[in-house]
Amino acid sequence: MTLFSRPRRLRRTPIIRDLVTETSFRLNGLIQPYFVTEGKSIHEEIAGLPGIFRESPDALVKSVSDDLKLGIQKIMLFGVTERKDAMASSSMDDRNPVIAATRQLKQKFGDDLFIGADVCLCAYTDTGHCGVTVNDRIDNDRSVEVLAEMALALAKAGVDCVAPSDMMDGRVGAIRERLEESGFHDTLIMAYTAKYASAYYGPFREAAKSAPGKGDRKGYQMDLRNRTEALRELQLDDQEGADIVMVKPALAYLDIISDFKNHSALPVAAYNVSGEYTAVKLMAQAGLADEKLMVLENLTAIQRAGASIILTYHLRDILRNGWQHA
Repeated sequence: MTLFSRPRRLRRTPIIRDLVTETSFRLNGLIQPYFVTEGKSIHEEIAGLPGIFRESPDALVKSVSDDLKLGIQKIMLFGVTERKDAMASSSMDDRNPVIAATRQLKQKFGDDLFIGADVCLCAYTDTGHCGVTVNDRIDNDRSVEVLAEMALALAKAGVDCVAPSDMMDGRVGAIRERLEESGFHDTLIMAYTAKYASAYYGPFREAAKSAPGKGDRKGYQMDLRNRTEALRELQLDDQEGADIVMVKPALAYLDIISDFKNHSALPVAAYNVSGEYTAVKLMAQAGLADEKLMVLENLTAIQRAGASIILTYHLRDILRNGWQHA
């Protein structure tokens, strides 16, 4: 058979495949999430997230110190508390575990550690919703006021980046304005620009104790059937002052990540969410998949789609096991 074009020539050996690779897996853009709870000496594994823990601020400092030695320099903090009320007042007070942890981490590690913090009300409201409920409805504008104050409190504590994940209209602009008028000109905003109402969040909601008491979040998180709507959200967050735009979840929304990469000059982030993480863990535990190969395949696919930043629970395992050198 005479063929002038044989694509397999470029796949013949590992050296040739490396020569022509289009996407090289990179660690620099990976961020490890942590769950911070109130109390002392708490380090409890989360049932739905094997290898991930709820930790009090003092225990978190120890974990981050160990992880920094592994090479984890960028983290995202999520709060867990039993102090919940209608106005999410514990989201910004001095007893907030994320605020307490940030102060301790910055005092110990300074600029050697990049700290991002989730800005959302679901872990702090008595309804479990991401906004303030008034007359059984999420009040968008009142929610934005609380979110902006929460972001400011986190900035004052020392976070490098606030990450609003609530999907309320106008919250990026309100947060940017509040930060600017208070002198926090350098605080980054990593906006959850396209956060879809997804079935992949189950383990996270158990971890953060943030499942809604009734109803769902489809009235503010995006409809999984929509694609071009995400570009509208992208345009708005860009105009309102976001520094980084995010797609969540990642693997089921690679098309949205690609759209963001092609339509924005801002860095694109993606959240490799709890359900995606746990699915890999369960398959590996059952002997149905090679965990290392599946993790690297998933994260490379997210990077190939256009994300330069990925929040992933896999980072500690990658570094601890040396998978990045495979």
